[in-house]
Amino acid sequence: MNIASLSERSRVWRLLALHVWQRTLKWMHGGPIFRMQPFSAVPARLLIAPQDLRTADATNAADIYGGRFLFSGHLVETQGRSPFELEAVHEDWQRELHSFGWLRDLRASDSQISRQNARALVEDWIRYSGRWHDVGWEAAVVTRRILSWLAHSPFILQDGDAEFYRSFVKSLARQVRYLRRTINETEDGVERLHAALAIASACISMAGQGRFARQSIRRLEHELTRQILPDGGHISRNPRALIDILADLLPVRQAFVSQGLEMPPAMLQSVDRMMPLLRFFRHGDGALAHFNGMGSTPSDLVATILAYDDARGAPPVNAPHSGYQRLSGASSVVLIDTGPAPAISVSGDAHAGCLSFEFSSGVNRLVVNCGVSSKSNPLWRKVSRSTAAHSTVTVEDTSSCRFLSEKPFGHLLGAPILSGPGDVPLEREDDKAGSRITASHDGYAAEFNVLHERDLRLSADGTVLDGIDTLKAVGDVDPEQLYAVRFHLHPGLRTSLIRGGSAVLLVCRDGEAWEFEAPGSELSLEESIYLSDVYGHRKTEQIVVAGSLLEAPSVGWQLRKTATAKLSRRGTSDFDEMNEADVPEEPQELPLEE
Repeated sequence: MNIASLSERSRVWRLLALHVWQRTLKWMHGGPIFRMQPFSAVPARLLIAPQDLRTADATNAADIYGGRFLFSGHLVETQGRSPFELEAVHEDWQRELHSFGWLRDLRASDSQISRQNARALVEDWIRYSGRWHDVGWEAAVVTRRILSWLAHSPFILQDGDAEFYRSFVKSLARQVRYLRRTINETEDGVERLHAALAIASACISMAGQGRFARQSIRRLEHELTRQILPDGGHISRNPRALIDILADLLPVRQAFVSQGLEMPPAMLQSVDRMMPLLRFFRHGDGALAHFNGMGSTPSDLVATILAYDDARGAPPVNAPHSGYQRLSGASSVVLIDTGPAPAISVSGDAHAGCLSFEFSSGVNRLVVNCGVSSKSNPLWRKVSRSTAAHSTVTVEDTSSCRFLSEKPFGHLLGAPILSGPGDVPLEREDDKAGSRITASHDGYAAEFNVLHERDLRLSADGTVLDGIDTLKAVGDVDPEQLYAVRFHLHPGLRTSLIRGGSAVLLVCRDGEAWEFEAPGSELSLEESIYLSDVYGHRKTEQIVVAGSLLEAPSVGWQLRKTATAKLSRRGTSDFDEMNEADVPEEPQELPLEE
């Protein structure tokens, strides 16, 4: 057994031991003993309701009133029963139900019937699940429910009687106590930070919290300091984490101001750092780049968050602590993943996409990563995390990271990254001619004895992107090893091979045209899939430049803007016809060994 395997096995056993210890502590703190304990510490009243920044859809209120609950792609009709009585329903559906995020939809309808319906459903939850529910008392679900109940408490409590008020506040306080006792056993990363936010939000929103409020603020400061990096990124390296954290952190910050409380320094600093980095990841159309777990962009929520940004300056050009670089030229943007794999404890959603990049021109995205599927499907999740789902180099159809497999511990520990790129040296040059990034990673060094080096240069006017991908030997290398340089294309492009198949023409919806060529290399157009479309999976294409280490260890390529192409009479309807029905429910064949 090689050293890497021994090292990975050691990481797995440490992770398993930590998991067992946390489960034991959680059982001690929030298990049967907690459920049997009487609870009499009921706050006298609620003082403030933090704002909910997420967008509501009032049309859902009628369906909820009619007993039709569509959550996580699953429609359940209750047939006159309470949804909290139902069993054997998909767990993701139950999580969304018990999280109460749909309260915002009822509130948006602004009717007496919706208020009565909201109170009835809250009462049902307290009756059927208020003491315990296997899904409803998961830490992440409790966190979201606390934040939802607090934010929409004026709507829920309006016209309610004193008995309901007391029952509501008592249940809320009980959930906060549970979260306070089990926060150390929650999953590290965003989940734990959200729990700290929920506890702090509850403590400043409810009367008579005293010492609990001081403790919760200290814990929130600790998590913000630990998880938000100096450049504003999150330790998981997932851009989506910035959206989720800011969506809850900004209302808590506003609640501090409304209550006249002193703002924790870490809260101010974290917001000031995260806002510029959120703009850093945006393309010209407002979408965020698909790195390390980022899926489709909730554009309305991002716009709401950025409205709180006082600076609103140009986005930074690099995020050295988070491991990303940004090249800009006129309206063109290149975003590059130049960071090592995150720590194993926060790598459950991280991808094997080191040195992958995305490229956009104005509102047109050209080169993308496949992104993350909205479907709750472990096979699609595995595909999306593989190196082949990213615009970078794969060697022998293998990922640059090794993930924990399902057996024997995957069902307990998930699929964190056991090993991957650890050393990613980087050089950057900016001058009048443009910007250049040269970086390499060692993700293939242990298995194939090669380093992948990528050299990207974007011209100052944004019309030319030059790249060189090189595989450098760092030991005995099999010269027959094959590699592929992949460029996944956005589904909104029309593509065709030109010049006898030596180049590819890319035409955008508005007629803007680009040419891709790799002189001296053989390229092909192959099928791909875009997983992060808001309407579901969409077929698309990828440019693939294949080679062997013996014949061509280096590939040079170029994307160059050309004269605007003419669109057909059909306009863009060819693109719009592609929808979820074009792709299978499950991938037919995984593209990589994991």
